[in-house]
Amino acid sequence: MQYGTGMRPRLRALFVIVAVSVGVGSALAGSSAHAQSFDASGLRAPAQLGAKWRVLAGDNPAYAQPNFDDSHWLLVDSSKSLKTYFPDAHPRILWYRLHVKVAPQSTGLALEEWNLGSAFDIYVNGEKLIASGSIHPYRAATFNAHLLARIPDAAIRAGFLTIAMRVYISANDWVDAFPGYYPENLVIGQEQALHDSMWLSVIGQNAVEWFFELSGLGLAAIALALYLAQRKYREYLWIVLGFACQAATAPQAVYQLFHNLPVGWLYWRGCLLGASLVFQVLMYLAFLRLPVWRWMQIFMALAVAGILWSEVQAATGSGSALTALLSVTPEMALVATEIPALLIVHWRRGNREAGILLVPAVAGSLFIYAELAVFLMSLVPSLATASVRASKILFTPAIGPFTVNLQYLSGCLSVLALGIILVRRSTRIAQQQAQIDAELAAAREVQQILLPERTETMPGFAVESAYEPVREIGGDFYQMLPQADGSLLLVIGDVEGKGLPAAMLVSVLVGAIRGAAEYTTEPAELLANLNQRLVGRVGGSLATALAARISPDGAVVLANAGHLAPYLDGKEVLIAGALPLGAKAGTEYETEHFQLARGSRLLFVSDGVVEARNGQGELFGFERSRGLSAEPVARIVETAKSFGQNDDITAIAITRCSAAETSVWAVSMPVLDPLPS
Repeated sequence: MQYGTGMRPRLRALFVIVAVSVGVGSALAGSSAHAQSFDASGLRAPAQLGAKWRVLAGDNPAYAQPNFDDSHWLLVDSSKSLKTYFPDAHPRILWYRLHVKVAPQSTGLALEEWNLGSAFDIYVNGEKLIASGSIHPYRAATFNAHLLARIPDAAIRAGFLTIAMRVYISANDWVDAFPGYYPENLVIGQEQALHDSMWLSVIGQNAVEWFFELSGLGLAAIALALYLAQRKYREYLWIVLGFACQAATAPQAVYQLFHNLPVGWLYWRGCLLGASLVFQVLMYLAFLRLPVWRWMQIFMALAVAGILWSEVQAATGSGSALTALLSVTPEMALVATEIPALLIVHWRRGNREAGILLVPAVAGSLFIYAELAVFLMSLVPSLATASVRASKILFTPAIGPFTVNLQYLSGCLSVLALGIILVRRSTRIAQQQAQIDAELAAAREVQQILLPERTETMPGFAVESAYEPVREIGGDFYQMLPQADGSLLLVIGDVEGKGLPAAMLVSVLVGAIRGAAEYTTEPAELLANLNQRLVGRVGGSLATALAARISPDGAVVLANAGHLAPYLDGKEVLIAGALPLGAKAGTEYETEHFQLARGSRLLFVSDGVVEARNGQGELFGFERSRGLSAEPVARIVETAKSFGQNDDITAIAITRCSAAETSVWAVSMPVLDPLPS
């Protein structure tokens, strides 16, 4: 996904961008006295066949024969554009012939072809050596592969080789600055030397592209992890999908380095490039927090249609300079004009991410406009050579053994910009997480203070309590408040939700319980007071609660607000249900009265016990809870926790002692480790 780059190599295919084959000596071996001969008898390094060729429009299999008389054919300098020799007529099939002088004793000579055309045949002494596509009927093929073929030693022993090329030049090819043969399309030399130089050339020409694609895949992997963690940031998803489209073309691109493919593959590439463009635009809009406007949708549709139209022209050999321009105009307008304009506007409004993205976007836009200028220059026959020279300097400058493709260099700049944004965001998120951790630690400390750890002994009763939150801070709460008359006021409950919001609500409720207990110990009245304080004040959150007053003589008064009923000696106490706290203003709660005999045990639990769930999805349930109701609370909590805790667990047991027993108050609280720094 070449963010910020715009037009791809298909526009540059409209004019020739010549990349010098690295490691291949460009010095010609020199021409013989014969005007159409090339002297390769003293080759010490591979050489381009850049001599003057004999050329004829038309088609005849006899043209491939070495003894065919081509003296009346047009003599063409291959370093000049064919448009110079065919200014008006644009023939579809051209034959090229060249006589090459070789040392008869030499062996291992070979020809390397690259970028000649979409359909051609190359003959040496009448035998077909290299072919790609089909000329009749015309079936185009890709032409970016380096094709290497060894020349038979028997042909070399004659001392002269006749190289004949049959080339189909489509209407689309005639739009190029240099249609047909160009000296760098064919190189002669020792097979091993050509093989080595070919690999050096492939590495040098594609190193920047490969680096871009690998770095893009790395960025996409990071973006995927971020998207899975933060689904609301859709820009991460568009980054992943965009580079996925780019990666999907990579196997074909690598295969095409050494094999030409039927042009049907161009349609597949066009679909991927169109999808990549859409994801690129969606990514920019997501970073800017902008909707996908209708006019933007129309431009994207036109741009994708233009990409597919361009591939159709390349596949069928149709088209003209005008249709080539029309096919890329929507994409140019979208990527090189509208997106940079939006980035500039939002950067000026203080969006730093827009400023970071603006750098590769502007670089890519300048690249696109430079391509357009060179293409327009190539349409003028007298400027064709200058356009090729300009394209070399502007788009594929050589640095040592490497050809720096500025299109992919702009893509690397985009990857760097996106990487900077992701690092900035990750840093900001880490800082926010540190702040949240500090707030959680403070909330946990507050909750530890709010939940009772120890209180004075209550004469005549043994009290046990245990609490186990499912997270660092919990949503269960309970308060045990001894009264002056020797009675005990107990409130146990569970707030809706978990985490920090639940802990904040717990703090509100505990404070409200302590405040209300200052003037009433009636369970129903206390719950009504808590309900009024919660209604409409905590974002609609709810809480269940059960309030009980236990007198020294064992009289128990209960009121319930949607909480689980307690167990009396292993049996569930029948109490009336009611709406939870905060559900409705003015809710009244019913009161239940019963007697707690000496030796009897009253157990209160939160729903974290009955709702514990194991790996098979089975609930702990009421039956198991009832069976454990006579066990110590620490065992009840541990059993539910080991079964499969998924909510806060609280258990409180109050046993009325016999006359001979003394009272006991036992509290089991978790020792919470500090949050990681």
